[in-house]
Amino acid sequence: MVDLSRRIVAEALGTAMLVATVVGSGIMADHLTHDTALALLGNTIPTGAILVVLITILGPISGAHFNPAVTLVFALRREIETHTAVAYVLAQIVGGIAGTLLAHAMFELPVLQVSQHVRTGNGQWVAEIVATFGLVFTILAGLRARPDSIPWLVGLYITAAYWFTASTSFANPAVAIARALSNTFAGIRPTDLPGFIVAELLGAIIATALAGWLLATPKPVTSLKAAE
Repeated sequence: MVDLSRRIVAEALGTAMLVATVVGSGIMADHLTHDTALALLGNTIPTGAILVVLITILGPISGAHFNPAVTLVFALRREIETHTAVAYVLAQIVGGIAGTLLAHAMFELPVLQVSQHVRTGNGQWVAEIVATFGLVFTILAGLRARPDSIPWLVGLYITAAYWFTASTSFANPAVAIARALSNTFAGIRPTDLPGFIVAELLGAIIATALAGWLLATPKPVTSLKAAE
């Protein structure tokens, strides 16, 4: 097993690169077009693509969580120790914030910002429950069916979820926190964070419970009587 320090760095680096892609592509898209749908498409494709890359290259080191909701799931399943899970979450949050600051620096924007982008309401919260549920279920079902396809499954799911959820599928508390520090296309007001984070964690827990039942390995038949 890779030592904890390298796993933590991998989680911080992966989340930083993910957020830099989300925020940076949003800024670029907003600069290039005034068409909101086209800008969203310009934000979607890079996000799905970078997830495939990051999970492929960093998965063998840390498992490529890059998401406190995903880390929570593996902690609940006792596949990661509590102290490691806490370290992962802190690394993800710090990495995500670093990714936002880096995106601002690349586009010569004020590095420190606070978002004014309103994202709140029942529809947004339901969308985040659905988005995170789908992400976690995709991961758990993918690990059962095709572990080698996880990078593509996650990248494609997020690409789709950008468009079928009202919230554009944040599905990640660390990314949400980082995006609250960007007053750009990808931003979210800090006051809207609690609703998003609660919804994301709830979606992850529901997916974990359903996957635990739906994907359970059938018990083997142990006697002729049972077989009858």
